Amino acid sequence: MSNPKPVAPKPVAVVLLSGGLDSMVTAGIAREQGFALHALTIDYGQRHVRELQSARAIAKKLEVERHVELPLDLREFGGSALTADIDVPKSGVGNDIPVTYVPARNLLFLALTTAFAESSGSSDLFIGVNALDYSGYPDCRPEFISSFAETARLGTKQGVEGRPFTIHAPLQHMSKADIASECARLGFDPAWSWSCYDPTPEGKACGLCDSCRLRKKGFEEAGVTDGTVYA
Repeated sequence: MSNPKPVAPKPVAVVLLSGGLDSMVTAGIAREQGFALHALTIDYGQRHVRELQSARAIAKKLEVERHVELPLDLREFGGSALTADIDVPKSGVGNDIPVTYVPARNLLFLALTTAFAESSGSSDLFIGVNALDYSGYPDCRPEFISSFAETARLGTKQGVEGRPFTIHAPLQHMSKADIASECARLGFDPAWSWSCYDPTPEGKACGLCDSCRLRKKGFEEAGVTDGTVYA
């Protein structure tokens, strides 16, 4: 009998895993594409720590090989309703950048994800940014993502040695309804994830913040059931 051929190890992708719906679906897409998953979750002092619990649960569900939860307390800076004593808006999604914007958050997070990827021997970063149904954050735009990829190439050993990073943003041009449908296609329970910026003391999603409104609208338009319990 001939010996079976050894199975080549899967390439590693590093996923920025917040615990929200978009990051969960992004991780599922990365796994579907044949990557072994390493995940980075940032505990940045956000008021919605429930999201961190979801990130841990998702990492287990998706059999993430390495999950790093990194503390980075941005409450020291403040400047956002998610990191300071500022009320989370509940009046609806507007056209201006809302106070839930955390200054330079994705810039910081992608830099940390790049460092994690380089230490993991990975050239593939996955982030769940979305430029259609979102709250207008500047660090979710395609031009920011492409410019950061060039910065990472210039500023890392791996990049200057000719192994640049690819930043995958598979949800970039999807609507929330598209993302909800993708969640269903992947066979994921939406309730594994958490989106609310300002949960109630009883642990329910508020249903009124930008993130809740966008999530509810997306699932309703997609005709997909979401198990999230709203106040």
